[in-house]
Amino acid sequence: MKTPLLLSSGALDPVGSAARSPVIIAFLVFIGLCLLWVLAVASQDEHPERLCTADRSLSPVFNGFALAGEYVTVVTLFTASGAIALFGYDGIASAVDSVIALGVLLLLARRIRDSGCHTPGGLFSLRVSGQGPRTAAAVVTLVITIPLLIVQLRAAGISAALLIGMSSDAAQVTCTVLMGCLVACFAAVADLRGTSFLQVVKVPITLLTLAVISLLALRRFSWSPGDLLSAAVDRSAAPDGYLSRGLWAHTAGLGPLNTLGDHMVVILGMAMMPHLILRVAASRSGRAARRATSIAVGLTGAFYVLLITVGFAAAAVVGGEAIGAVDANGQAAPILLASGVLDHGATARVVLITAVACVAFLTVLTAVTSVTFAAAVSLTHDVLTRTGRPLTDTGEVRVLRVGVAVLCLAGVSLSVSVHRYPVEFLVTFSLSVAATCVFPVLIYSFFWPAFDRRGLLWSVYGGLLLCVVLTFFSPTVSGTEYALWPDVAFDWYPFHTPGLVSVPAAFLLGWLGSRRSSAEAGRSTRRLHTTV
Repeated sequence: MKTPLLLSSGALDPVGSAARSPVIIAFLVFIGLCLLWVLAVASQDEHPERLCTADRSLSPVFNGFALAGEYVTVVTLFTASGAIALFGYDGIASAVDSVIALGVLLLLARRIRDSGCHTPGGLFSLRVSGQGPRTAAAVVTLVITIPLLIVQLRAAGISAALLIGMSSDAAQVTCTVLMGCLVACFAAVADLRGTSFLQVVKVPITLLTLAVISLLALRRFSWSPGDLLSAAVDRSAAPDGYLSRGLWAHTAGLGPLNTLGDHMVVILGMAMMPHLILRVAASRSGRAARRATSIAVGLTGAFYVLLITVGFAAAAVVGGEAIGAVDANGQAAPILLASGVLDHGATARVVLITAVACVAFLTVLTAVTSVTFAAAVSLTHDVLTRTGRPLTDTGEVRVLRVGVAVLCLAGVSLSVSVHRYPVEFLVTFSLSVAATCVFPVLIYSFFWPAFDRRGLLWSVYGGLLLCVVLTFFSPTVSGTEYALWPDVAFDWYPFHTPGLVSVPAAFLLGWLGSRRSSAEAGRSTRRLHTTV
């Protein structure tokens, strides 16, 4: 399916001129209220530990809602529903993986909280002393974070431009910069407790908005889910393959091993994100962390059920061709559906589109803040405070605030620079790095007493190198119509993600490095005995 990328249709205006002014005014009021709320709850505490982990006092229910909110991002909200609208079965499979990822986190949540660590660097140092593991963790955290920032801010600018009826390139770039600056201001004064409140508020608002859109779409088909699904199939771009595997270009023709690698990366990567580790560490106890994760599993499951419904409804009401003509990845599907389920000129339509705009802003605000905050905490706590002259608590907090703002602004600059390129693969690259460089280290640290410094560094840096090399030579970068450089071909690695090779290799490197250290220690001991 050949469609223009990234909302390239400058004439698109799903809101309509009559409704645009009320939508924009209501949206700006909502933004103002959010920023006032942030300033009101912003902590003045100069103690870094309390600032970063909310004094480890979050209740299971509260933290469960906040943890579910971490999974409600602008990428999942727009890209996942769009993938379902355009590609049917393949889109559903990726949504299911996200819920399973929380199950993986559930298995490790108690151990993460009971370790007393709140950054990947702290977890990496459970069995290994010295600065090397913490530096490796900070490098990995930045490699995970920056690509996510680029994609999140880019998606935010595209959706904001679409909502105000100005989908030209200049409008999208302008909206990306404005949204990025707003988020930077928010992130620079926020703390974990303040962002948690917004995460908790975001979950019911998002669920309610998606439920209303789904019910209004269902009403158009006489409340018959079967009729809605039939219409989605009939109006999709490929009715014969809509409910079977292989419609999505990223998976078509690459075989079951590619699918296995994709599932592995999404499930393990989404469970090992640094901001989720920070969130779990803020629980009152290990038992509370496990219970909070269980609550998040239920809420996230409900979110994805509604997201799947919205995806099918968008295909049925709007049509796959119309959605694909706007964006090859279907990111406009929820907005187009909200615009199409009610008659033009109706007040309820203005309210619904405004609600979608507010949800979009909340997802950007909270998701980008969580990611940058966790990265700044890792960089400050694991590197900057441990090298050079020691920082006071006040100095550490100041460095943390500056780090958050710098990361946000860097994300905005990079997002604007790559605006015209198909960089969606950066999300899977981030997930691949998390799955390859964090998951094996945590498994070894928690369950294998012989794991040591050499094994950790081999696993982390070797896995990171594999992720970079295999991604660069994959079909997402060259040789395919959806690639970063479609006109050249050096894609000798046949799979969409590196996880099928990099994750087992990271485990193997960790084992080999640790075994080699043990062997060298044994030889040294024998030489000592021989000398004596």
